[in-house]
Amino acid sequence: MSKLELSFSGYVCAPYLHTDTSTKLKEVWAKSKNIEKLFFVTGTFSSESKPYFDNSTNHYLLAKFKDSALISDDLSKYNQEKTSFVFNIQDELFDREVSGDTNFISVCYMEYGEDTEDHQEIANLFLKRIKIGRAGFGNMITHCLISPKFTFPYSENIVVLEVGSEKSHQSMKKYCDQTRRDINRKGLTMTNLISLSILDQLK
Repeated sequence: MSKLELSFSGYVCAPYLHTDTSTKLKEVWAKSKNIEKLFFVTGTFSSESKPYFDNSTNHYLLAKFKDSALISDDLSKYNQEKTSFVFNIQDELFDREVSGDTNFISVCYMEYGEDTEDHQEIANLFLKRIKIGRAGFGNMITHCLISPKFTFPYSENIVVLEVGSEKSHQSMKKYCDQTRRDINRKGLTMTNLISLSILDQLK
């Protein structure tokens, strides 16, 4: 009997390398009913996370999806030599309207598996930050034709923040960094994984 795989909504970040594979994947996602939104973004990895992902790049397709199982099929078919990242949202904290379009996604990780009380404390802090439109806890799965040198140890403790504002990407990064520092001051260790600056909406 096959193992039942759970499906989640979330975000997928696939390298855009101006290759035939990248172009086909963009076309597939632009037409897919599974993809709610599709963006062209730049990705900036933190100094803490970069050593784990030497197969990373600068430009990505970022898609907001409904069903992670379909995304896994897409990435298996259009796998590349640079790493793709799937961020499954297992526990959505909130989803609300904010002033300004989504222009920044901050992906972080907790260095320790926090308990329910910790999650509630983090959620309350996020709620006070009026530019955060969506926040959730989840896990990360990667796809790449080349195996990584090191295994990223915090894949089960991912935090995703969707930020909306008319301000610059640099300003939004500072906003998310300050939010993370506020959480760390509470004794909860949250570290930046990747900052995604939205350059263009494709869908």
